[in-house]
Amino acid sequence: MSRSDQSRLAEAPVPAPAVNTSTTRLRLQVQGVDGRAQTLEFTDITEAEAIRRTVARGLRVLAIESAAAGASASDSGAKTRFPLLLFSQELLALLDAGLNLTEALTTLHNKERQPAVRAVLGDLLQTLREGRSFSDVLALAPQHFPEVYVAIVRASERTGDLPQSLARYIAYQSQFDVIQKKLISAAIYPVMLLVVGGFVTLFLLGYVVPRFSAVYESSGREIPFLSRILLTFGKSIYNNWQLALGALLSVFTVLGWWISRPEGRARMLNQVLRLPWLAAKANEFRLARFYRAVSLLLAAGIALSRAMGMVTGLLSAEQQSKLAQSRLAVEQGQSLSTALLAAGLASPVAESLIKVGERSGQLAEMLERTARFQDEDFARWVDWASRLLEPILMTVIGLVIGTVVVLMYMPIFDLAGSLE
Repeated sequence: MSRSDQSRLAEAPVPAPAVNTSTTRLRLQVQGVDGRAQTLEFTDITEAEAIRRTVARGLRVLAIESAAAGASASDSGAKTRFPLLLFSQELLALLDAGLNLTEALTTLHNKERQPAVRAVLGDLLQTLREGRSFSDVLALAPQHFPEVYVAIVRASERTGDLPQSLARYIAYQSQFDVIQKKLISAAIYPVMLLVVGGFVTLFLLGYVVPRFSAVYESSGREIPFLSRILLTFGKSIYNNWQLALGALLSVFTVLGWWISRPEGRARMLNQVLRLPWLAAKANEFRLARFYRAVSLLLAAGIALSRAMGMVTGLLSAEQQSKLAQSRLAVEQGQSLSTALLAAGLASPVAESLIKVGERSGQLAEMLERTARFQDEDFARWVDWASRLLEPILMTVIGLVIGTVVVLMYMPIFDLAGSLE
């Protein structure tokens, strides 16, 4: 395919992507509006879809290379999550120690033991030694290095403060990890309560209840209606325990498989966050990440409008449409605080802090303070919700188990009453 043919292909309407069951890796040589050439890499999408995404970013396709996934060591790690935060921390430590960028990357490559991560570092080194800038090298692997990360590195290349930019990104990501770990910690105990309570209930229904059923049937006495339903259900589980066990294992297997897939976890999380009592807090958490990301980009020297456009993926679909309106208003000359408030993307506290930043010329710092304020508020809500959820779950589990026990003993209570 000649360069002119590929240019016409990039400018022509892109057809709908065809179904492609094979895993492929595409490498596109592209040219930006400033005339600079760079390489983009895509995995698991068709050639037409890769061209569509490239053209949507305002780039011009010059050449296309494709190869089957698994053809190289870096392909084998295409789906392995690259430890970006750890990489940034180690790279910063080596740069602060006086090593230059190539020496630091070589050191990280030599000490790495995971083949997939080592392959990524090897690709970075090889491309960097070809004379390209570090930001262009990172842009070749968008599956490992997000656009925000590439942007702050590119901005630092103009100012020569790569260590400072890495430190800002580490602080940005660390704050998010702290909140994420707090959420996971808060969810462990309720999940354990549900699991233990569920197994206790299954034990009562599948083992204890059938024993009581045999005793009551031999007595020949009339059993209360609710107790009879419970005993019938328990006998069904006991008599078909292989089927019940298989169904239970199948449910856990399917659920585990679904959770192990990134898209499955994302879809499940989105469904949970749509609950009325969670949706508002989830939106606040997304806004905090948005404020912190914009602050990070502004501190790196990126223009406000462009920074707003680069972090839209941190917001929900509804918030993204509101952000597009805010970005347009900012480009037309409105202040950020006014634009965000009009779109419903700023609380009264956020509006006040952002206004202070606009007046003082410290917008990046005030956005960071806004994010910190909302993170602290969200952390307090997580603590409160977890403390409230635990007794509620214990009460519900106690009621379920208590109901099973009471229904088992109701015929005995009736017998004792008739003997008085």
